[in-house]
Amino acid sequence: MNPRPAIASLLDGLVDMHVHSGPSPFPRRFDHVEAAQDGARIGMRAMVAKSHHHNTQMDLLAMKGRLAGVAATAYGGIALNSTVGGLNVHAVRMCLRMGGKVVWFPTISSGRHIDCHPEDGAFPTTTVPLTLERIDIVDDTGELKPEAAEILDEIKEQEAVVNGGHMYPEYIRTLFQAAKERGITRMVVSHPDFVIGAEPDLCRELIGLGAYIEHEVGMYDPEGSQHWDPRQLLTWIEALGPEHTVLASDFGQATNPKPVDAWLRVAEALLDLGLPEKDLRRMACDNPAYLLGLET
Repeated sequence: MNPRPAIASLLDGLVDMHVHSGPSPFPRRFDHVEAAQDGARIGMRAMVAKSHHHNTQMDLLAMKGRLAGVAATAYGGIALNSTVGGLNVHAVRMCLRMGGKVVWFPTISSGRHIDCHPEDGAFPTTTVPLTLERIDIVDDTGELKPEAAEILDEIKEQEAVVNGGHMYPEYIRTLFQAAKERGITRMVVSHPDFVIGAEPDLCRELIGLGAYIEHEVGMYDPEGSQHWDPRQLLTWIEALGPEHTVLASDFGQATNPKPVDAWLRVAEALLDLGLPEKDLRRMACDNPAYLLGLET
């Protein structure tokens, strides 16, 4: 897809915090370097490579030579699922101290995700047999587990981003309350209306704790696997405000379009629905740049 110059110009400087490039046990369309290279079509400034299964920062360090000539900066992170030992502060510490930027609390290992997709880790489709263990961040009394608190301390020290993963909304609330108590200011809730089930009122409460609400343009791409109505996305933006919203792709899967193409189609759809250009740039460029600690 060739970008319309006006749309590509508005997206120049984009920061995509949710790219599912490879390697991964899930089939991927391309690797991290190829994802960053493709971002040149819209002047992408940075991206975060996400895997549900491993620390992507080590991938990027191994790909350092290939990334040297790529304009977009690629960052890694770690998702606290069973394949990394769950609430494993040692794995988090290594990831962040090697340059990782984001810690996703349990995604496919969360109780909420398992409720929605009880396929034992095979969502969407794994290329190798995997096991899956449920990981909860609270104990039987509803209190945050000590290991989760220790991970928050490491996130605070490294000035990284804490993402609520795919957890139950009340678990995300508990996590973010503890994060705020520690002075953490970079918090993200991904796709509140997909898997997680966080209603706007609860999202406002999380925003009050300092969170940004991330919506995935891939869900609204008519050529993707879900093709939700962009009017729904605009309703969320208007309800919570672009100052509290981040847009990301959540693409890179083998069966979906490239993230850049989703960005172009959904950005155009939002603008056609009346979204101001400045709001698009705030959600696609400015807010995620702040979260990653990039100089403006």
